[in-house]
Amino acid sequence: MHPALYDDLPVINEVKMIFLETERLILRNVKAGDAAIMYDYRNNEACAKYQRGQTKDFDGIAALVEKRKNDIFGVDAPFMAAAALKDTDEMVGEIVVMPKDGTISLGYTFSYRHHRKGYAYESLSALINMLHERYPGWDFISFTEQENVASIHLLLKLGYSNMGYIPQMESQVFGKWTNPATEEEIAGAVQK
Repeated sequence: MHPALYDDLPVINEVKMIFLETERLILRNVKAGDAAIMYDYRNNEACAKYQRGQTKDFDGIAALVEKRKNDIFGVDAPFMAAAALKDTDEMVGEIVVMPKDGTISLGYTFSYRHHRKGYAYESLSALINMLHERYPGWDFISFTEQENVASIHLLLKLGYSNMGYIPQMESQVFGKWTNPATEEEIAGAVQK
């Protein structure tokens, strides 16, 4: 085809990649419009008090979104996904998947505006199951502060086991589908 025939086609500035759909949510790439929502909840005490090292200034969040907007679902590199309402595409939270050496670690933050609606459980449950189906030999590990009761209850509801407190990380560690070598390594790091 002659290149001039493409002149009238719309230019797509932002591609929305949907990784997964649940009953009420989609898990998709983050996009520029998400930065304002992330800024709001990352700077709210209910969400921020248990987060370590998260960027909280708007310019930093916008740069993070720009950097992560084309992340690819898989275990070749870490990726960030936005959990968004299926009907409106409004972001309700973020999930970061960090695969390394046969272990998938998950981090998540959900907006205080959407707490107690089951969105975290709905999205994480579907994502964890999908990842496990695709990568059945991988361990699943998550860390949380001992005081973060809501996150601890969520991880237990998701089927994770409390593996103990690791002082060097100042975190409680939870595992699912862990192999004996991983369990032994964690047991060695856990406070006796």
